[in-house]
Amino acid sequence: MGHPDKEQFLDRFLGSALGTFVGDALGEPVEGWPHRAIYSRFGLLDSMVRGEGRYTDDTQMMIGILETLIEKGGFDPAICAGKFQENFDPTRGYGRRIFGVVERIRQGIPWDQAGTDSFGNGGAMRIAPIGCFYYSDLQALKENAIMSTRITHNHPEGLAGAVAQATAVGLALQYGLSNEPIEPERFLDRITTQVTDIDKGFAESLDGIKSISRGSMIEIIEAITGRYRLSLRAIESVPAAIGAFLSTTCFKDAVVLAVNLGGDTDTIGAMAGAIAGAHYGYGQIPEAWLSALENRAKGRDYVINCVKKILL
Repeated sequence: MGHPDKEQFLDRFLGSALGTFVGDALGEPVEGWPHRAIYSRFGLLDSMVRGEGRYTDDTQMMIGILETLIEKGGFDPAICAGKFQENFDPTRGYGRRIFGVVERIRQGIPWDQAGTDSFGNGGAMRIAPIGCFYYSDLQALKENAIMSTRITHNHPEGLAGAVAQATAVGLALQYGLSNEPIEPERFLDRITTQVTDIDKGFAESLDGIKSISRGSMIEIIEAITGRYRLSLRAIESVPAAIGAFLSTTCFKDAVVLAVNLGGDTDTIGAMAGAIAGAHYGYGQIPEAWLSALENRAKGRDYVINCVKKILL
């Protein structure tokens, strides 16, 4: 894995991991709310509703991937399945199917036989570390994104969503390091190329982002919510998160827009934060958000240290 400047790369990798964390925590209190209900209550929600930004299953599973990369110096699905089982905290908002997956892993069922046919976004929500680690080799990124997702999700839409999200993270990091401007259509076409053979319907859903023109944040929110249902389904939520990134010009706006779309807000926020963090870097995450993140045994500082260990 080559990278031009270790400090710059660390900044982007930290940005993506902590971007997942802050987007997750910002969106968690309004998960399931329609965007108009969020706006009616908060205006544009742009600060942690509670004193502490608590993470959900999105970040907890991302931590499992970080721990796997540290232990193996690369991704290993058997190790990662064990990490998911060890870290599993049922109070973190896991979907019902994951309880069975984790139990099967605990019983010793092989990683590639424990998952279900879920088309949800659970593979995509946690994928940021794979997008960063393999950013310079999109084929390796794709293969490892698929393996990491198959631990829990076997449906083509779930797999395509994870590959699309990981590719968006990897490309955002590439553009961030090179300082090249992103051309949204080209960016989307490169993601589409990665997922067409996995699920053609998912690839087609990405095209919807191309028709979303930049405008005020409210106008962009209306355009995205008019096109996608913002549900747990990967085909509805992953394109929306990518759209939030491509429709804005800074880290904060990407995450605020994503969370204010409504629906599966913690995951859409986590995914947009992962992409935007990979592009803009850790230094662009608002300090008020970072300082609000929970910081117990596997909290903010633990995530930071995990990323640093991966790059040692």
